[in-house]
Amino acid sequence: MRLLSPKWRIFLLLGLVLLAACASPLIPTEDEEEEADPAQVAIGERLFLETRFAEFFFRSGNPIHSPLAAGDPVMALTESIGTEMPGPFAGQSMNCAACHLVDQQLQAPGGGMRTYCDFTRRSPIPEREDGRSATPRNSPPLVNSSIPRSADLFLHFDGEFTSMPDLVKGTLTGRNFGWLPGEETAAISHLARVIREDDGQNVLAQEFGALPYRTLFQGTDSAIPRELILPEEFRLDVAAASDEQVFEAVAKLISAYVDNLIFAQNSLGEFSLTPFDRFLKINSLPRGPNPGETGLDYSRRLRTALEKLQEIRFVEPGSINFQFHDQEFVFGPEELVGMKIFFREPDALPLSNETIAAGKIGNCIACHHGANFSDFSFHNTGVTQSEYDEIHGPGSFQALFIPGFAERNADPEAWLPASSHFPGGSGVFLDAAALDKPGHTDLGMWNVFGNPALPKPQAALRELLCRRVSDPAASCSVEALLPLALALFKTPGLRDLGHSQPYMHNGAFDTLESVILHYIRFSDHARSGRMRNTPSEFEGMALRMEDMPLLVKFLQSLNEDYE
Repeated sequence: MRLLSPKWRIFLLLGLVLLAACASPLIPTEDEEEEADPAQVAIGERLFLETRFAEFFFRSGNPIHSPLAAGDPVMALTESIGTEMPGPFAGQSMNCAACHLVDQQLQAPGGGMRTYCDFTRRSPIPEREDGRSATPRNSPPLVNSSIPRSADLFLHFDGEFTSMPDLVKGTLTGRNFGWLPGEETAAISHLARVIREDDGQNVLAQEFGALPYRTLFQGTDSAIPRELILPEEFRLDVAAASDEQVFEAVAKLISAYVDNLIFAQNSLGEFSLTPFDRFLKINSLPRGPNPGETGLDYSRRLRTALEKLQEIRFVEPGSINFQFHDQEFVFGPEELVGMKIFFREPDALPLSNETIAAGKIGNCIACHHGANFSDFSFHNTGVTQSEYDEIHGPGSFQALFIPGFAERNADPEAWLPASSHFPGGSGVFLDAAALDKPGHTDLGMWNVFGNPALPKPQAALRELLCRRVSDPAASCSVEALLPLALALFKTPGLRDLGHSQPYMHNGAFDTLESVILHYIRFSDHARSGRMRNTPSEFEGMALRMEDMPLLVKFLQSLNEDYE
């Protein structure tokens, strides 16, 4: 759990008092007692909220311990697909939380709870000389983002990072914080200066012990409250340390905070706070994989166990209330039918016309399996093609020229994103499609795989793509595999989707219904050869319009009151 600021503690306490008077109780947790966050998590949260690491603050020349005379304009508002809201960090400069919100807009009209994401399609970023004003992608939820898994850890939609500290470091020195390629050293030096010169007197520090960072990092001062004393492995004498060591320590602490963002679990590590979880519990259905069992095998075992149930108990409406969702806490007959559609796989491929017409085959667990509802892998969802064709006309994406590995390597800055390795990179394939920018689109993993600027994920990505080659005699060279990386994006989890819309890597869809409509349309494209880099998972889908509301009901049963 995150530490709530005093105003939110008051708000939630008031809510609990009011709800205690109602007939329907709040959602019960299976383990009532909750321990305080470890010191590294609490201090990591302060760093996550810190607004002085950004290039705007550096360029202002402002003293570290003084507020800005005028904040970065990008912080003035929280953009939304609905009503814009006053920014929670207005008057300041960029921080992690501006794009990864939780309760900051809970009371704002058009706001609500978030699972550490924002409310818009592509997040606004500080203006610089490159002319960019928004990220090329939607802000992904951070809850469960680094939860332990048997597969390799990939972070970002395209697998750019393979560890949370690397992601944090890339963010703190990257474009989202206003830094351009080649400015990494200045970014690190500035961050280290903030840590060393902070006096613990600003508003944020008051919520975390009112102590300077240098004191907290040292970890030995008697003034430090017990709950903020860092373990030895997180301590650092920032006065004696190099800028790089301070940078590493900050990344490690923020990572500890993000790693702690997990949906509610009981003492056995089973997810516990959604209607779906409660349905599994009251019917004694398996709630997670056995040791050594894959997520897909667990999902199939759950499906079989459900089919064998002699008597099904439902989670009836009215006995429990959601606090942060405008829906009933229920898992009934409609949710059950939706679950069966979600878990159903095709008996054989290709599907017959009769099978397609009958529908009710979601084949969703091909990608969204296990208790996390994600295979943590990468798939082509057709969203890049859909966005490009909607702007440039049907068939435009299939006709778009995309270079092979040799041609890309011959002129990498013409094709790859800007980086310290390729400062002049065009980013033509890491961009939002637009009418005035023909040829610009987002190819996902294609931007990362085989990119010499990003050595760390290469071996794991190559192994992942090689496993998809059906011909054992075929080459698994980077040149041969690069076309398979085209428009691949990491599979998101599906828990608490009610707090993370709009959906997909580009925020294209405002509702679950529109997502399912996209899958209905593109499964037909896949079967008819109209989908570039066709995924086999789409060929196994058979959904009708009448299946859509049932699938939505099931997906809504995965919502929980995350806070």
